[in-house]
Amino acid sequence: MQIITTHKNTDFDALASMVAATVLYPEAVCVLPKTVNPNVKAFMSIHKDIFDMHSSDEIDFNKVKRLIVVDTNSWSRLDRMDALAKRDDVEIILWDHHKGDGDIKATWKCLEEIGANITLMVRRLKKEKKKISPIHATLFLAGLYEDTGNLTFPSSTAEDAHAAGFLLENRADLNVIGTLLRQAYGEKQKNILFEMLQTAKRSRINGYNVSINKLEINGHVNGLAVVVGMYREILNVEAAFGIFTNREKDRCMVIARCNAEGLDVGSIMRSMGGGGHPGAASAMLKSVNPAAVEEWIRELIEGNQQASVQISDIMSFPVFTVELDTSMEKVAAILKEKGCTGLPVVDGERLVGIISRRDFKKIKRESQLKSPVKAFMSTNIMTIEPGKSPIQAARLMVKHDVGRLPVVENGRIIGIITRSDSMLYFYDMLPD
Repeated sequence: MQIITTHKNTDFDALASMVAATVLYPEAVCVLPKTVNPNVKAFMSIHKDIFDMHSSDEIDFNKVKRLIVVDTNSWSRLDRMDALAKRDDVEIILWDHHKGDGDIKATWKCLEEIGANITLMVRRLKKEKKKISPIHATLFLAGLYEDTGNLTFPSSTAEDAHAAGFLLENRADLNVIGTLLRQAYGEKQKNILFEMLQTAKRSRINGYNVSINKLEINGHVNGLAVVVGMYREILNVEAAFGIFTNREKDRCMVIARCNAEGLDVGSIMRSMGGGGHPGAASAMLKSVNPAAVEEWIRELIEGNQQASVQISDIMSFPVFTVELDTSMEKVAAILKEKGCTGLPVVDGERLVGIISRRDFKKIKRESQLKSPVKAFMSTNIMTIEPGKSPIQAARLMVKHDVGRLPVVENGRIIGIITRSDSMLYFYDMLPD
């Protein structure tokens, strides 16, 4: 079985890329994430009989042999694909146009920085002389226009413009596209913009004029990206960040808009678990302190590699370790007793591996519980120095999908930092 999928909060570029993939890989089926952009949701309600979309609940993941991922290179941004991330017998094909390294290790990939992901797909469609219908062309052009701001964003390239011309030649309907991309701006959005302008503050951060605005909202509000875009233009700043907190749902949406050369808000949002482009990006966070989020954004803009809080300030110590010959049965008991999810494995004072709860999935027979930990531990060890910052620790853990980092100084373990430790720092929940 072959499946095609994309990132959560699916936009038109992602949807268009999925549909284009069905033309390139006709045996594959589309698995649409549960959460999609409101405009995409409206589009799919009308076109669901034309584009065959499935939910993850309909897929038997044990039968999947090929995964085609479009418009993202991050496992965390995919919806319910965790089972495939842990398998090494799945062929992965990746199409992505975002800057920066991701954590999806693809068998084959087309990874190129360009205005819209669908532009990469159109390039292949043209090369293979695939026929597309006017409906396909219209959807593809909607995706291209959305991600390039109708070819006005600085990330737009000449190839994006050529792809747009090709789609117009294939009878893409601009009237339909105008309807699809119509952005919501009504009374709710107007009130939010007015409230943001009343509390607006400008800052000079790392040479850029920036405004970061925190606002609590009630219920679901569409079009917040439009509001942040207008807010940036009215204030005449190079970058604007809206931190919208919904206490009822215990979550926070961060939306960024930027027109400054050299300031990549997409990279900043990726560091926060979201994604996007140099000029437009967003991230969804849970159980956060808005003030801590603002400070996080400031640090990321500064690019401060030596933050005021260091790893040594928040790491746990002393570190409980296990020896190479410790049985898996005993390790399981220690993990349960200590209430932790993983432990460093040592040979004397030398760090040789990490054992975590996920490694217990390798055990197929009860008798294997008597085996030494060295048979199941991970030897690909990521470590960090005590003088590094929590931001650097979080990036390492996200990039390498690990839950803890041993803190090593002069070859000796002096502490350990977990994903929870770094999150407590970011969300301003560290004990006084």
